[in-house]
Amino acid sequence: MKSLPWFILILVTFSICSSLSGAEPNIILLMGDDHGWEETGYNGHPHVKTPVLDEMAATGLRLENFYAGHSSCSPTRASFLTGRHPNRMGTFAPGWSFRPEEITIATILKKAGYRCAHFGKWHLGAVKSGAPVNPGAMGFDEWLSHDNFFELNPSFSRNGAPPEVFSGESSEILINEAIHFIDSNRQSNQPFFTVVWFGSPHEPYSGLPADLALYDDLPTKYKDKKVKLTSNETGGPVTRPQRDVLRERYAEITAMDRAIGSLRKHLAETGLRDNTLLFYCGDNGTSADGSLVTPHRGVKGQIYEGGVLVPGLIEWPARIPTPRSTQIRASTSDLLPTLCALVGQPLPARPIDGIDLTPLIDDKMTDRSNPLFFWEFDVRNSGATKPAPYIDLELQKGTTPLVKLSGGKATRNFSNFRHPKITDSDYLGSRAIIDGDFKLVIHEKKKGEPTIELFDLGSDPAEKVNLADQQPATSDRLQTRLRQWQQSVLNSLTGADYQN
Repeated sequence: MKSLPWFILILVTFSICSSLSGAEPNIILLMGDDHGWEETGYNGHPHVKTPVLDEMAATGLRLENFYAGHSSCSPTRASFLTGRHPNRMGTFAPGWSFRPEEITIATILKKAGYRCAHFGKWHLGAVKSGAPVNPGAMGFDEWLSHDNFFELNPSFSRNGAPPEVFSGESSEILINEAIHFIDSNRQSNQPFFTVVWFGSPHEPYSGLPADLALYDDLPTKYKDKKVKLTSNETGGPVTRPQRDVLRERYAEITAMDRAIGSLRKHLAETGLRDNTLLFYCGDNGTSADGSLVTPHRGVKGQIYEGGVLVPGLIEWPARIPTPRSTQIRASTSDLLPTLCALVGQPLPARPIDGIDLTPLIDDKMTDRSNPLFFWEFDVRNSGATKPAPYIDLELQKGTTPLVKLSGGKATRNFSNFRHPKITDSDYLGSRAIIDGDFKLVIHEKKKGEPTIELFDLGSDPAEKVNLADQQPATSDRLQTRLRQWQQSVLNSLTGADYQN
């Protein structure tokens, strides 16, 4: 038998190797709940222990200026999955769902041949079967999810079924479930897309004894400050010494960090680490009860840096072989366009607020092409006009229990309304634009003209010096740009994007 020509042998060998290695990267996106930028060892926190995140920062791509899409959780999660600002889909605040017509990363990756799963906090609508915005309806093949947040011994719904209690530490439970999903796909040689949204470190706090013991010696100065949060005993508000609260909060962060370490170890042991994109971020800045003096102004719920700047890390040894850090600003809205580029899928035919970060991953990006925008929609206007519900309210009722009571109920229901007509009042609410190093912030007053602030984040990351009067041309330019963007967002809010 004649031997094959050498070039055919090379082609066959290349083809076999490519099919075995799987050209498509596996993708794992992790997100902490209320985990602000400063609460990591690698960012210099004086107390909290995060050895795994510190190692990721030392070995992968460290995003020094990574932003949540909003200063609170549900809106950020909407931006994370859709690449769009949450106000475009009426996800104005925690407990506001997104809309069934939205196109998520999972929907796109599923078309690209990925098997998709969600684990943990959802908070974008009810997770039960039949809900039109549960994880399954929004592109995920499997899910073990909670309508909102959770502590030790959490309840989760598996694929929409009635909730069941899982005994143990919640971050560990989620990672074990994710590993099981990953292994099932490894055996079938199918690329996987795994989203893990932790319940930690959102209050009310609870920790394992060994994790709590790590923080027994926090400075006594924190005893004097009293903070408000939820009681694990009553589900209602309680005031406690911050030292006790921080001990429990940091225990949750350390447990989450350890669970991420278990995932990284498993990826390495199974040969998946090199071609797996592993990403971590927070969903908004540190909550007020856990905030210490930080290099940034503000806390969760505010559009100053302390409310929206979060940890951002990417590990992907096959594409990021050496450790790097970048000052280029990026956001949760960038995830969808970046993953579309990585798997060769087109962007949805509608306004997308994020940008493709693959040049940043490949160390070829020198600056950001589009501004970042933040906007806390004034939801009081929606309630005053009594608009029609976007989704049947019965389908928006949650089922998974949690400690914190809302209206006397230990669960969460969701809202989303039709918004066919735009008025001047719809432009209100705290808002900001970051273009380069300049950040413009606008706040409404109860009476009179709004407050306008302009900061140079390059020289003033703490947002202490208002330059609006000194640089009126820059202020005016950014106000115009922000208003134009708001017009686009409000057009989306009417549902116009879904008519194409």
